[in-house]
Amino acid sequence: MQLAKRKKPSTLISMTSLIDVMLILLVFFMVTSTYLDLDMMPMVQRSDEAEAPAGSTAAAGAPLLLQLSSDGSVRLRGQVLARDNLAARLAELAAATPGLRVLVLPSGAADAQALVGLIDAATQAGIADLRVIRPEGGQ
Repeated sequence: MQLAKRKKPSTLISMTSLIDVMLILLVFFMVTSTYLDLDMMPMVQRSDEAEAPAGSTAAAGAPLLLQLSSDGSVRLRGQVLARDNLAARLAELAAATPGLRVLVLPSGAADAQALVGLIDAATQAGIADLRVIRPEGGQ
């Protein structure tokens, strides 16, 4: 008489619970990502915007745009500003227009150190509303 050992049935690992958890995480991250505003990064905390004078460009909705090119040069209204003249020019504009809103548009190939230097010069000039923006194309 021969007794054969029974083969143990192979246990199946259920993937259903893993798929359920991954689906819940996917929905969670999709919903929360819509609340992120990655296009603008405020550099200082906002104060009450109602305090801006009526005659300033910030109240009129005309921000000052500074373009940072790939070689590190800064353009203001189409004119290239010298690096040593940048802080003085921004201080003049900040003194002339209280509550001035400044937008910095760096090129996609701009050096990070040049961007930090521009932000530092604007902060030293007394500009309180400074934002770094990027174009919709992500360049």
